[in-house]
Amino acid sequence: MVVVNIVIFDFDGVISDSEPLHFIATNKVLEQFGIQLDKDQYFADFLGFTDAALFQSVAKTFETNFNNKPIENLIEEKGIYFEEIIRKADHLIEGIPQFIKMLKNGGVKIGIYSGASRDDIELMLENSGFDTYFDTIVCADDVEKGKPDPEGYLKALELINKKYNSQIPASQCIVIEDSQWGIIAAKKAGMRIIGITNSYPANELEEADLIIDSVSDLKISDLNRLCE
Repeated sequence: MVVVNIVIFDFDGVISDSEPLHFIATNKVLEQFGIQLDKDQYFADFLGFTDAALFQSVAKTFETNFNNKPIENLIEEKGIYFEEIIRKADHLIEGIPQFIKMLKNGGVKIGIYSGASRDDIELMLENSGFDTYFDTIVCADDVEKGKPDPEGYLKALELINKKYNSQIPASQCIVIEDSQWGIIAAKKAGMRIIGITNSYPANELEEADLIIDSVSDLKISDLNRLCE
């Protein structure tokens, strides 16, 4: 029987319910320029963007140059606001702690690929006590092209194989994603995909191999069947 060897998670919207917190931090930065994003607009137009891509898109949408302030400075400001918020928030998605422990106890190697910054991811994992569980983390800083390009997922697979001196193929790797762009990226990488309806309805995740409402519904045997 073919078995799953690797599970790679998206982060925001899969492990952590942090997108609403990113939304708040982003608006705190934009406030100084008289710009405020509507929550529906943020989730429709900017979900899954790197911080750099988000501010570049906002600049184009609102025809602003941010008073000539470099985007790197805006990203730094957003990081400060986000850290203040995250230290007060309970952000792990229901069922995720138990699911991660189940995978580790079952010998499954796990990684993260996210458009978030490494600092944000590591801060949230440390705050929740899961900073030692993951075999690799690939973030926005590590790739030339973000989702829907497959670069990040392929890089995560490469790093896990390198760590364990293994040659696990993409077909034995499962990705858990909450967005269409992430699903397309994983499909291009040749991986199996579970779409989770934390951020978008099932009809917007239809290219996934399996669609679920919660990781609490999953057992390792379900993952193995997906890789057959």
